[in-house]
Amino acid sequence: MEDLENITIRSVSVSEMDNNVYLLTGKASGAQVLIDAAADFPAIQRLLAEGAQDAAVPAKLELIITTHSHWDHVRALAETAAATGAKTAAGTADIPDIEVPTLVPLEHGDTGTFPDFELEAISLRGHTPGSVALLYRDPHGPAHLFTGDSLFPGGLGNTQKDPQRFAQLYQDVFERVFDYLPDDTVVHPGHGAGTTLGAERPHLREWKERGW
Repeated sequence: MEDLENITIRSVSVSEMDNNVYLLTGKASGAQVLIDAAADFPAIQRLLAEGAQDAAVPAKLELIITTHSHWDHVRALAETAAATGAKTAAGTADIPDIEVPTLVPLEHGDTGTFPDFELEAISLRGHTPGSVALLYRDPHGPAHLFTGDSLFPGGLGNTQKDPQRFAQLYQDVFERVFDYLPDDTVVHPGHGAGTTLGAERPHLREWKERGW
């Protein structure tokens, strides 16, 4: 858990794919946002209950954001949405590939405002056409970026050895992440351990040259 001034960030790894599910909880309001209801609804229920303990008032899941449409990131989406009544959101271009109805289409630069925090959508095209990262700017510390499968420690997400898709993802990550945010930004990826932009920045040229 990361205990920030206005929110907490909790996560759980689920499924054989080691998917990360992230939960942001506003301390004063109890407003919650879940990022990637990947699998294992009971584990997500436990995550929501743990997050509720971080709030001064009863917590409520307001929104479930899907970073991209791949099957391993949506297996518990229908169950979580039905049980909580939360709205669903995803990048506009990925919505047709998500079986669960998506109520909130996300475009690059869209900002979701909640009582204790804001999340900015950053479109990172390439892993899928509608992949989005979610940015939380902590007023009292480093920013936090939830990157789905677009950016990991050591490289970019899989673009199926397609040079055009890789070039698009590299351009978006370079311009919309590394040129946009400082090195202390904390990266929370869709699988595995986190990193910072500062740790990854020296390797950008290497990634471009190798093409993955």
